[in-house]
Amino acid sequence: MNKTIRRASVFALLLVLALLVRATWVQFYDGTALADDKDNRRNAIQTYAEPLGNIIVAGRSVTGSTRTSGGDLEYKRTYTDGRLYAAVTGYASQAYAPTQLEGIYSELLNGTDPRLRTVMDTVTGKRADPGNVLTTIDPDVQKAAYKALGDNKGGAVAIDPKTGRILAVVSTPSYDPSALTDANTAGKAWKELNADSDKPLNNRGLRQPLPPGSTFKLVVAAAALEDGLYSSVDQHTVSPDPYRLPGTTRDLSNENPSAPCENASIRVALQYSCNNVFAKMAVDLGQDKVRAMAEKFGFNDEAQDVPVRAYPSVYPKEMDKAQTALTGIGQFDVTATPLQMAMVSAAIANGGKLVSPHMVSQVTDSGGDVLQDYDDDAQSKEIVSSGTAEQLQSAMQTVVEEGTGTNARISGATVGGKTGTAQHGENNSKTPYAWFTSYAKAGDKEVAVAVMVEQSDAARSEVSGNGLAAPVAKAMMKAALKS
Repeated sequence: MNKTIRRASVFALLLVLALLVRATWVQFYDGTALADDKDNRRNAIQTYAEPLGNIIVAGRSVTGSTRTSGGDLEYKRTYTDGRLYAAVTGYASQAYAPTQLEGIYSELLNGTDPRLRTVMDTVTGKRADPGNVLTTIDPDVQKAAYKALGDNKGGAVAIDPKTGRILAVVSTPSYDPSALTDANTAGKAWKELNADSDKPLNNRGLRQPLPPGSTFKLVVAAAALEDGLYSSVDQHTVSPDPYRLPGTTRDLSNENPSAPCENASIRVALQYSCNNVFAKMAVDLGQDKVRAMAEKFGFNDEAQDVPVRAYPSVYPKEMDKAQTALTGIGQFDVTATPLQMAMVSAAIANGGKLVSPHMVSQVTDSGGDVLQDYDDDAQSKEIVSSGTAEQLQSAMQTVVEEGTGTNARISGATVGGKTGTAQHGENNSKTPYAWFTSYAKAGDKEVAVAVMVEQSDAARSEVSGNGLAAPVAKAMMKAALKS
């Protein structure tokens, strides 16, 4: 073989090898990427070729599937009481990426989760029968929260303090997930929902952190008791009224000028929601100690999964003493979700221990065999000592029995709570946010809740945690104690 032929042969061989490498790359790398691309129509065809698995509330499916009238997508998702459970289920859409539980467990619900595959499925290449998601939601508590919030813009969360099971997640105004399931009509519904100024797609229970106002005083009180700044909720504090913010000429006053807030004990300061006491307490503790306690409760946690990822509640990193004082009353740059403030009350109610909150109890295969049990996986950690928790419980009970939270009283139950009215807008120019967080116990049942009313039709003078949020919390607690 002469040199020219030999060179041509080598070159041809290299071309063949290059072609084989490229073909392998396309098949195993680009092919996988294309298969996983959210815009690949084949994925939607495969997902909706059969009915999806279901999301279960108290043994009842709140989702379903129905045949479509035509096209290459044979089934679409349906919802029972869609508006009631939208903050829990999210939506599974032929046109848009799934959200909430629908998104987190999409592979389980569409049968592609590897845990579902049998040997025969592997041999035949058949998609496995889909699994189901069993939630911890109590339908009575969910309905009570949704009804009580009514036309108000707000969010509410209820937790069983002993188990961490989330009993309710409600966000209003809500939306019907069914409007987004059909590819032929989802686009119009999507535009309308996103154009709505009330933002119904926002999950205000888990993903709407706002200033928590005076409900945050529970965190400051916990820090003061744990640190030893004060040994008892009945010990008098050193708290001038009004309290001048350090380094400023601004005096911090109280909503009720006749309240006995000067040098008030923690119990009295919670009862009357004394700003001067907790602002000075935050300064006396220092921002680092207040932040440390807030973070023990869950603030600044970027990965708070329940299993839906909640937006982080925030205690700020750097500030001066005046700003630290304002954080003591849940203002400045402090923000919290209803989930976070329910966690605060849950830990206090549970003797200082916080059980990791979760709204899925189990995931199962189509036959009901458990693939994962989240109740068994729930972790417990001590936030404050049992002694501190008992003192805070007692003080919170005073708030409900004799203080600013009387609208949360429940006959035959022990109820403790804390109101909050948080400023909104520059110089509080907009309608304040109304908050209430609490716990209730009756017999062997207990519940912790948090309610945030972002906007209502009430006159500004009538906006308060006791007036707007406490009645919602009461309805939720009564439902939980009866269940």
